[in-house]
Amino acid sequence: MLKSKIAGIGHYVPETITTNDDLAKVMETSDQWIQERTGIQERRYAKKHEETTATMGTKAARIAIERAGITPEDVDFIVFATLSPDYYFPGCGVLLQRELGITKTEIGAVDIRNQCSGFIYGLSIADQFVKSGMYKNVLVVGSEMHSMGLDYSTRGRNVTVIFGDGAGAVVVQPTEDANSGILNTKLHSDGTYAEKLAFVSPGSHGGYHTKKQGYDTEYGFDENIEYGEIFVTQKMVDEGQLYPQMEGQFVFKLAVTKFPEVINEGLTDAGLKASDIDMLIPHQANLRISQFVQKRMGLRDDQVYNNIMKYGNTTAASIPIALCEAWEAGKIKEGDLVCLAAFGSGFTWGSALLRW
Repeated sequence: MLKSKIAGIGHYVPETITTNDDLAKVMETSDQWIQERTGIQERRYAKKHEETTATMGTKAARIAIERAGITPEDVDFIVFATLSPDYYFPGCGVLLQRELGITKTEIGAVDIRNQCSGFIYGLSIADQFVKSGMYKNVLVVGSEMHSMGLDYSTRGRNVTVIFGDGAGAVVVQPTEDANSGILNTKLHSDGTYAEKLAFVSPGSHGGYHTKKQGYDTEYGFDENIEYGEIFVTQKMVDEGQLYPQMEGQFVFKLAVTKFPEVINEGLTDAGLKASDIDMLIPHQANLRISQFVQKRMGLRDDQVYNNIMKYGNTTAASIPIALCEAWEAGKIKEGDLVCLAAFGSGFTWGSALLRW
């Protein structure tokens, strides 16, 4: 039976390092405060007006393509996961295609808007395309440039201190080796509490949707305003509503429940158990979440890879960046059982189990 495997992997992080002490210069926070709550020591910020989500994704993609032993012209399909696209539209998939110089082949490109679990969703899509025989070289990219859309004030510190920029990519190819490849992917979502972790403005709702759901946040909605004038209001600007919002404790409690559930779901489906995992790569949302999940799963330190300390939360890019680093460091070897897991805004969550 035809299966799919990760044939090449690459990542890119910007050169500029922003430490917790750097952030403490522009907002009321401290290195101790940030590390105690998140485990983050520093993060990378892309070069403003020089780098974008698409250009960072391209750099990671070129490495993955080379390591897969193919050329950009061999790519059959592009899956691009991000919550920080270059433009509101079109998506980054076609921009990546242009950056790679493969527009003449007119291959398809799809953008995934599943935030922190975007890479897992993208990998699952690639897996299905390859197993069906539709495509032979699917490029999956997760890339984020958060630094362009954060609130660098005390008002926004709870969110701003968490996020960083970067990109990761893989090439998914078919394999007939029964002892390697993607074993399964498990995907879930629940939109009940979508606004608990969201970037709702600007948006086409004009404040209506959030009020309808019973949330207290006011987005400047006025029934007398003509359509076309409510995309961005002065109230949104004045009150900092043009930034992401998060209820941290709510997200934390849900994450530490869903992470183990979806990991165990994949293991059970494959007839395996937690002790069989050679390497767990959790989405780098918060080091405290990863540590909680590790303890609940009964995993040793050498069975879990974390790099949030260096890069912060790079959402859709965090898993491929961490996976690539772990592989480059020799922590993932041929035949190892690798588990990828993510939870994020939506809420969406998922896992991928693979034999390296």
